[in-house]
Amino acid sequence: MTEVTGAPADVLHTLFRSDQGGHEQVVLCQDRASGLKAVIAIHSTALGPALGGTRFYPYASEEEAVADALNLSRGMSYKNAMAGLDHGGGKAVIIGDPDTLKSEELLLAYGRFVSSLGGRYVTACDVGTYVADMDVVARECQWTTGRSPENGGAGDSSVLTAYGVFQGMRASADHLWGDPTLKGRKVGVAGVGKVGHHLVEHLLEDGAEVVITDVREESVRRVLDRHPGRVSAVADTAALIRTEGLDIYAPCALGGALNDETVPVLTAKVVCGAANNQLEHPGVEKDLADRGILYAPDYVVNAGGVIQVADELHGFDFDRCKAKASKIYDTTLAIFARAKSDGIPPAAAADRIAEQRMAEARRTH
Repeated sequence: MTEVTGAPADVLHTLFRSDQGGHEQVVLCQDRASGLKAVIAIHSTALGPALGGTRFYPYASEEEAVADALNLSRGMSYKNAMAGLDHGGGKAVIIGDPDTLKSEELLLAYGRFVSSLGGRYVTACDVGTYVADMDVVARECQWTTGRSPENGGAGDSSVLTAYGVFQGMRASADHLWGDPTLKGRKVGVAGVGKVGHHLVEHLLEDGAEVVITDVREESVRRVLDRHPGRVSAVADTAALIRTEGLDIYAPCALGGALNDETVPVLTAKVVCGAANNQLEHPGVEKDLADRGILYAPDYVVNAGGVIQVADELHGFDFDRCKAKASKIYDTTLAIFARAKSDGIPPAAAADRIAEQRMAEARRTH
């Protein structure tokens, strides 16, 4: 059963569209005093309490925010299932520009809304929210992860997110070229912010040639200054995906990077990145396969962060988390093998495996 709390009429059709169905609960939150407008979407609790981050973003409309929360929360169900976690999928979005709207009062109000769900949803960081923000939210909500070590948390989850993506790249290289190394491969990283700049470190250590781009000039400059002469940059993503000799394309910013405009001009043979919801619409995964491009499903390879925040709920141990994130390599290879045996794209194979785990969990409840 889907429960919708506080929904204005103009977003109801988004909530009940056939391609968005299956969510257990969607809550629209508003606190006039602080200016908070937020959406909390719980897709599934079949495997356990829903777990997923809080995105703070200036959406053009409430309907757009709801749609993003629905997509992201569904993706978290699949991500948590494939990561072997005892958590379902949830996500929250806060509507507004975090640079101007974010305040202690707003974060505390948001924490009260999450707390009101009684543990059905566990929150964490995402685009526009940081460890310091989760420390504030946690003052009102015990179901908060991604906190600072000083406040009993694990700190920045982007470190293990990048590590997991790197493991996915290694598996992709092994599957396609028969060697689990990026040495001598040219890798293009689109977005070198929270996760991307850590990914660059792994790639350079492994001997890859790295090309980067980012909408924020300061992010590009930080990487170039840290690795003088070892990393090159291009003007934008459009230039990056057309880079001659590119072996791997790593989308590490917002979703929708793989679409009807980008897929036909991709020069890379592999797509493996940290961004969520990289496939803009159903069918893109087939377009990639038809072009002979190997796609490592985003929610599989970028699960290092959620592995970390889930571990925080049980007393964080970095080595334990890193060992679990290392298994992303094996999981990615298993997906490629399932895709080959079933004659389907890797994205469809990953969905089948995740859906099977969730279905088995429902039958035992």
